[in-house]
Amino acid sequence: MKNSNNKTVKKSDLPSKECLYCKRPFTWRKKWALNWEQVLYCSDACKKKKFTP
Repeated sequence: MKNSNNKTVKKSDLPSKECLYCKRPFTWRKKWALNWEQVLYCSDACKKKKFTP
């Protein structure tokens, strides 16, 4: 990830969120760059488990 000055950002400085299902923190990934606000789960497994009561 690059910041506004076109310099590389350290992995420890990337934004992070907490998974809604497992409550573990996960960090930003390049594939989520365009929709980071909509990412709610850390993995497909957690996303699938959200529907089970």
